[in-house]
Amino acid sequence: MIPGADEFDLDLQIDADQVDRLLRVDPTDVGPPDELTFARNAFFPVTTGPRYTCSYCTFVDPPGEATLMSPASIRETARRGADAGCTEALFTFGDDPDERYDEIHAQLSAWSHDSIHDYLREAAHIALEEGLLPHANPGDQTPAQMAAKADLMASMGVMLETTADVPAHAGPRGKSPGQRLATIRTAGELSVPFTTGILVGIGETTRDRAESLLAIRELHARYGHVQEVIVQPVTENERWRGGSPDLETLRRTVAMGRVALPEEVSVQVPPNLAPVREIVDAGMDDLGGISPVTTDHVNPEDDWPEMAEIRAIADAVDIPVRERLPVAERFLPTTGLANEWVSERVGRAIRSDTAAGRRFRAVLDGHPFVDDVA
Repeated sequence: MIPGADEFDLDLQIDADQVDRLLRVDPTDVGPPDELTFARNAFFPVTTGPRYTCSYCTFVDPPGEATLMSPASIRETARRGADAGCTEALFTFGDDPDERYDEIHAQLSAWSHDSIHDYLREAAHIALEEGLLPHANPGDQTPAQMAAKADLMASMGVMLETTADVPAHAGPRGKSPGQRLATIRTAGELSVPFTTGILVGIGETTRDRAESLLAIRELHARYGHVQEVIVQPVTENERWRGGSPDLETLRRTVAMGRVALPEEVSVQVPPNLAPVREIVDAGMDDLGGISPVTTDHVNPEDDWPEMAEIRAIADAVDIPVRERLPVAERFLPTTGLANEWVSERVGRAIRSDTAAGRRFRAVLDGHPFVDDVA
């Protein structure tokens, strides 16, 4: 039974035979992809004051030290991203931090915002004005919270991490797998293109990984909204000394993901956290968001590769590499500006006769990959 499943009325059926099938998967059962994809992004850590206290996460400041990115800082970062040819504004914060940090709540109030989710709408407006498509990963969300900002998002996401009850999530502010799955379900109910994923190496078993992948598959089968699943290894840092998964574990988990998920769902492995050259043939097909202008604020000790390295990775495995938008092309309207997946505001940005609109469409048209943008 998935912890918290009953509380959120998930009714997820994880077939034991399918779990056993995934446990038998070997990397040799899958092959390399036809191409590798990535998104060029700018990363906005709206705040590093999360509600949860996971023992492996460095995306956290102690009470009294947590701050918010100001609107001016968001605009300046968005402009730098657009000037560098980025298409995605990646917004991240940790699960209602204004409920834990008094200073964040006070700052939001001073900026005339009722909550950090309300502030995220302003941040998304700024990104769109400056020529980036917003993708938000604000942790768990209620249906009302997600619906209040979905019209400004090209896509959204939350890491499932695991369906298991692991010690790394323990404590008075521990994460609930049921709540994570409920957020993924909410995205499907609201027709939000969605990214999720699992963590590898936080105390879960191979069976737990199989069950997590199948839970994601089940929700995607209901709603068709999952665009990619990240297989992310935990890496040692100042707060986590529990080790990192070895290469064979990563390869096997990626292969399990490729077998478990339908073809239209990408399997992503972050190239700053894993030796992707040695994993591509196990079924991964996406490198995720990579920024030429900002660091990976969730994993600050692990720099993203330079754009030239992306080309080198693709050349080393003899697979073409293609830039993509933060929303999968299958969700975009074929006529007009909007459909059930994409709002008119986002559609207008993609189709506009502006430098940003032309950049978005060049990516959609398969513009040749370049290492640098003039």
